[in-house]
Amino acid sequence: MEGLIKGLVNAALGGDDDDKRNEDKVEQQSRSSWANVVSGDKDDEENSNSRVRHTRNEEGNSERNEEGGSGGSQSSRRPQKAVNEGYESNRPGDYNQSNDGWETVGKKHPKKQVRKDNWDNFKRPAEEQEYSNEVEHNSQMVPTQNELNDLGQACNKLWELDYNRLVPGKDYEIDCGEGKKTYQKQDMAEGSLFTWLSEDVFRKPTISRFCSLLDNYNPHEGYKEQVTPQEKQEQVAFIEEICRTAPIQYLYEYLCSKGIVSEGHQEFKRLLTSLWFDLYGRGGTSSCSSAFEHVFVGEIKSRGEQSVSGFHNWLQFYMEEAKGRVDYQGYIFPRRRGETPDSETQLLTIQFEWNGVLKSVSSTMIGVSPEFEIALYTLCFYMGGEDNHVELGPYYVNIKCYRLGNKLGSAFPIADE
Repeated sequence: MEGLIKGLVNAALGGDDDDKRNEDKVEQQSRSSWANVVSGDKDDEENSNSRVRHTRNEEGNSERNEEGGSGGSQSSRRPQKAVNEGYESNRPGDYNQSNDGWETVGKKHPKKQVRKDNWDNFKRPAEEQEYSNEVEHNSQMVPTQNELNDLGQACNKLWELDYNRLVPGKDYEIDCGEGKKTYQKQDMAEGSLFTWLSEDVFRKPTISRFCSLLDNYNPHEGYKEQVTPQEKQEQVAFIEEICRTAPIQYLYEYLCSKGIVSEGHQEFKRLLTSLWFDLYGRGGTSSCSSAFEHVFVGEIKSRGEQSVSGFHNWLQFYMEEAKGRVDYQGYIFPRRRGETPDSETQLLTIQFEWNGVLKSVSSTMIGVSPEFEIALYTLCFYMGGEDNHVELGPYYVNIKCYRLGNKLGSAFPIADE
């Protein structure tokens, strides 16, 4: 297979909400004031133009042998230059970029072009942001008593409400390559995991805003994050956007019913922002990690033998694969005998190298929306335990949810027996 990624990233916001019905005006005003306060547009301005992005480290014991794998041992196939020289050599800005806003990326496979210039809209002040219209609220977004009593039913409802989930063959194509055991080091995939992705995917507001967050982090441990006012605004804008979708509205109703949040959207948005973006210590370094970075972006642990932790999001995988930073090496044999993943599979266990460092076993849900994953993992964090055996559409899944004190340390799916 010639790995050919044809996705052209063209982020565009959905329509604005100027024509919403009159009874929503008070709520819209509260959203605007919340966004202005939380984004901190007027704070730390002197730091916004002079900092070097840093990151962090490890997950302690939480994901050491993720999914029963042998842990991340370093492969000798590829040099560690990109990792050892630090994150500065790997920033998106270090790739060749022409004046027309197209960025040339890609190493192992033919060069691709990723259009990112429209993402500058997300960096504007809170009062200049435009958001999609809210999905029409209906009875499907109000949890039933059975769903309130059964976390599994609630998680499956989130799957049903994921209206932005992509369709295999229509929105994207993958090539799973050959299967392998977690301890096997040979590359069982001739090319990329993603062979094609529709440019329309990156016109979805929640997806484009999600992708704009991915370059805010240094994947290496041991460095404290310094979040700029602009990055705070991106976080706030992302939370505001996903709160207009069905999965997050269902999550809000569910947490209200359970007394986790009161009847107020501002409190709910602050809760989501804190849970996913507040910095905390990991591996002995303070303020160096967050739930969003670990779960979705990924981290490289350098203490002892280098390994990759976290990194469970398919969009991050696609973006990094397009830039040549990810080398897909094949899928891990399913736990259920007789099952073989194919181009239609949306729950996939894989092995890959990121910046030359091996992730011996990782799992991801291909094509799901950012709002679905945020809702799913948030629900399991507040209402579940470390193991959450649920059904998501056709898949039997164990949602692993690890805590670091009162923080979300890691969350990811495992294909269940």
